[in-house]
Amino acid sequence: MQIRVLADGDELGLKSLTLWLREDTGTARLEVVPVSPATSSTMSVLDAVDIVLSNGIAITNFAVAYATWRDARAHRPGTGAGTLVHGESTVDISHLSAEELAGLLTRLHGEENEGGEE
Repeated sequence: MQIRVLADGDELGLKSLTLWLREDTGTARLEVVPVSPATSSTMSVLDAVDIVLSNGIAITNFAVAYATWRDARAHRPGTGAGTLVHGESTVDISHLSAEELAGLLTRLHGEENEGGEE
């Protein structure tokens, strides 16, 4: 399952999340691909990151890492990386606990598999 986490106007927040996921032992092996805006000539600018979650363990690890990252940034300005996109669904995840985010991703993954996609 591929999800996209949007920068939400906070590119530094998205870069921070990407680094956090690469350094977290539970998510270090996830495929995380930076997405630059099509209109940008600056390659370092990020709009989003695409993340591939292959199974329930990856979903749970991502949810815990995201919630921990968000909590660690709570005192910093900017909300960045609080919107998740999967297919036609766009969801504000900035307020979800790790358990709620894992539940949401598990449901989306189940719907994706019911639709014949992998």
